[in-house]
Amino acid sequence: MHPMLNIAVKAARRAGGIINRASMDVAHLKVGVKQQSDYVTEVDRAAEAAIIEILREAYPQHEILAEESGATAGTKGESDYQWIIDPLDGTTNFIHGFPQYAVSIGLAHRGVMSHAVVYDPTRNELFTASKGGGAFLNDKRIRVSNRAKLAEALIGTGFPYRVFDHVDAYIAIFKDLTQKSAGMRRPGAAALDLAYVASGRLDGFWEFGLSPWDMAAGTLLITEAGGLVGDLSGEHNYLATGNLVAGNPKIFAQLLQLIDQHKTAKLRD
Repeated sequence: MHPMLNIAVKAARRAGGIINRASMDVAHLKVGVKQQSDYVTEVDRAAEAAIIEILREAYPQHEILAEESGATAGTKGESDYQWIIDPLDGTTNFIHGFPQYAVSIGLAHRGVMSHAVVYDPTRNELFTASKGGGAFLNDKRIRVSNRAKLAEALIGTGFPYRVFDHVDAYIAIFKDLTQKSAGMRRPGAAALDLAYVASGRLDGFWEFGLSPWDMAAGTLLITEAGGLVGDLSGEHNYLATGNLVAGNPKIFAQLLQLIDQHKTAKLRD
């Protein structure tokens, strides 16, 4: 395992321990509201602090972009490396005791994702990838599914819950896909959804309005597992737009084609 990936795994497991301990008594957590339907807890902050402490100790000059604390550590623009962190993806699930959430840590080198960790502390499932080195689940190689027909595919998504600018287009796509796929799933943690695409548990995924920390690690898992990721046009601008389509190569192409039929002018910009 690459030394940088090893540090990321250490950080993810440390955060996972904090999350697991807190999950024993979620009823007494202090919960804040960042915006509509967007929550933060003391666990998010504690897990993020633990991750950043480990990363800073190992790589003090690296930039860090984290969900709760923003851009910290290092001097922006002076390092070729940036860690992109979501300490608890699926906070709403967590505070309701719904066991679908994860720690997500990605490392970009000169803007290209190079290492990724998505850790599910409830199942002790550790998804890892390094650019050019493949993707793994608990040290076992994983690959995207080989399903070729959308009608047989299980597709993941995320419902709009903060910004509703594209809700009509979303509903139209959702309606079309429910009729043309084997099923739709919305577990509520995008990082895990992407890891599930990488491991073949889902055949494809799409969502609008994601943040970089939701996607960074998961997208590398998928590409290293033989899948494809893109924005709504199939290009590589998803970290900037927040709009993401992913899947095995054949399902990815079919998802893009279906979504294109429902894109509004604003989504095409």
